Amino acid sequence: MYYQQTIEKEISCVGIGLHSGKKVNMRLLPAPPDTGIIFRRVDKGGIEIPAKALLVQKVDFATSLSRGETSVKTVEHLLATFYGLQIDNVFVELDSPEVPIMDGSAASFVFLVEEAGIKVQEKPRFYLKILTPLEHKEGDKFIKVVPANELRITYYVYYNHALISEQTLTLPITTEVFKDQIAPARTFGFLYEVEYLRKIGLTLGGSKDNAIVLDESKILNDHLRFPNEFVRHKMLDLLGDLSLCGFQMKAHIYVHKGGHSLHTRMAQIIKENIDSQQTILLDDSPSYQATQPFA
Repeated sequence: MYYQQTIEKEISCVGIGLHSGKKVNMRLLPAPPDTGIIFRRVDKGGIEIPAKALLVQKVDFATSLSRGETSVKTVEHLLATFYGLQIDNVFVELDSPEVPIMDGSAASFVFLVEEAGIKVQEKPRFYLKILTPLEHKEGDKFIKVVPANELRITYYVYYNHALISEQTLTLPITTEVFKDQIAPARTFGFLYEVEYLRKIGLTLGGSKDNAIVLDESKILNDHLRFPNEFVRHKMLDLLGDLSLCGFQMKAHIYVHKGGHSLHTRMAQIIKENIDSQQTILLDDSPSYQATQPFA
């Protein structure tokens, strides 16, 4: 049987928001079974915002969640870390509207979670097994989720830039694959976009220290961590956004020219179609399955 997990002890870090440019103190705390991931704005009287697909507010260059007039922004890298490390329950306290960007990847968050330690809890974890294919299109972009016995992602990106052009990657999603091949991939942006984005109040905290920056022909950073770091980072974003459906999944996910809008809409579609799928308990033996109706 696979059981829910939280962190062993609380742990804190300090960083800046990629878009706000504001300093933020973040603290991760253990949470009881069946809590899920809960963001807590301590600067707003402790208002709590669950990591749920229905609370997605904005997807402009990042994913934001909102409850009433209170929001938390740029949640995707931290959520991907919890998903990749199979952390089911945790409180995330913030004293600012945005999760810190750190180095633009999820590597620092992986370090935080591992430093805090991972605690196995007493309640089993239910997985979502996709039985009926689901698809969403936006122009020439699409995302498709089909049945599979493991979580696997195939992602295609295209950018009109010599260093990126077309990149396609398929990976099985395990904890080790996430830590070694997805988490270190950094967010990226184009120099020609920076002036416009800053005029509308975005990327105010962005720099070469927390993003890959590209001009017309090259990157302005020292090096890439992977030759195809761009598509790997899109996988990171996808995992964070899809985690909002609330389950570890058994499915093959195909994405063509994706982004936060496409990802989060699919998380919502999965929730809307939950009755046509199946929640299962998994034993260590792949032959074992116990099913339960979604509640």
